[in-house]
Parts: sequence; C-alpha cells; structure tokens
Amino acid sequence: MGTSAIAPIERRALHEDLAEKLRRAIVHGELRPGEKISEKILCEQFGVSRTPVREALKILSTEGLVQLMQNRGASVTEVTWEDMQHAFPVMGALEALAGELACQNASDAQIERAAALHARMVAMFEKGDRKGYFRVNEEVHQLILEASGNTALPRLLRTVSGQVRRARYMANLSKERWTEAVAEHEEILSAFAARDGKRVSRLLKAHLANKLSALAKAFAQTKFKT
Repeated sequence: MGTSAIAPIERRALHEDLAEKLRRAIVHGELRPGEKISEKILCEQFGVSRTPVREALKILSTEGLVQLMQNRGASVTEVTWEDMQHAFPVMGALEALAGELACQNASDAQIERAAALHARMVAMFEKGDRKGYFRVNEEVHQLILEASGNTALPRLLRTVSGQVRRARYMANLSKERWTEAVAEHEEILSAFAARDGKRVSRLLKAHLANKLSALAKAFAQTKFKT
C-alpha cells in the first residue's frame, strides 16, 4: 500500500500529528519495509508544506522507522532480526521498570482505567479487530508508563519503541500468539490492580520475550518480506 492510500489530515496539524499518522501507517504495514516515501505526495495528501513533512520524517528517523538518505529522499526502514534481538530486551527492561514504578505511584483512577482498557482490548480480540486491539493495547502500555511517574522513561523508550511497536503488531499475526498475548495481559492487569510491582515487572519482561520468540517464527516463515 503506497503513500497515496494515507488519508489527509487537517491543515492545522503540526509535524507531531503528521509523524503519528505516518508512524501508524508503518507500524500497521500500510507503508512497507523498504518502500520509498515521497515528500511531494505526503504534502498533497495531508495538505501541508514540506517543512512539517520533513520534521515528521526526522522524528521517525530517530525512532528507527524511516531511513533518510542524502539526495535520495526517505524510505521505510527494513525490519532486521538483529535489530529486534537488540531492541526487545531493552524495551522489556524499560517497560518492566515502568510497571514496577506504576504499582507504587498509580492513582486508583489509573488502575480503574487500565481495567476498562483491558476489557475493550478483549472485546477487540473477540471481534477479530487486530487494528483496534493493537490501538487499545498501546493505550494500556502508555497508561502504565504514565503511571510510573518517571519522566525519563518516555524519552528512553522513544528511541527503541518505533521498531518494537512495528514488530509487536507483526508478531501477533498468529491467532495462537494473539490468544497467548491476551492471557498475558490479563495477568499483567491483575497484578497491576493488586499493586504487585515485582510481579508486574516480571510479567512485562516475559511478555516482551514471548513476542520476540513469536517474531523469530515470523522471520523463519518469511512473513516479514515485502
């Protein structure tokens, strides 16, 4: 699916909004690994000038989602097994720390919201709505991160989260793995509600490790080829 398939956004949108639109298109596979990204087409589709487009591409470049090449434009970064092997343990360690801190610092309202988000996520799973599921899944992880109360964690996670988010989505291609992931989230949310920081930390790290294992199978089955 090329850049022309991306829906326009309102002219008032800033480069952060544009970056998020492109980020989701990459994560969900609408923009494929290795695909060229045309600034001209993006300007036309989103109704913006080249400046916010270029700023958005720079953001995605720092996240490892886009490769910027001098005099050759931009393209979606290829997904490599080596990158995933390096990124997933880092992401797992950071999310584990966020989970432990969240159990200490989360408000009752945040814990209640996490439970409500989990219920929505399960509903998406039961409907077979992968995009909806993944969107709510991200909200759960983001809530835990915010509840940690640690302002350094979001900055650190941002440097590795782009590639991992894309791989997370792709690793859920198997119905078996998807079912397992829902069960893992059930355990994580139960421990979070009990404010059991050590257990949440352990479960989040295992959750990422299991996704990496699923990813290994996806690579072996060549599902990641363009």
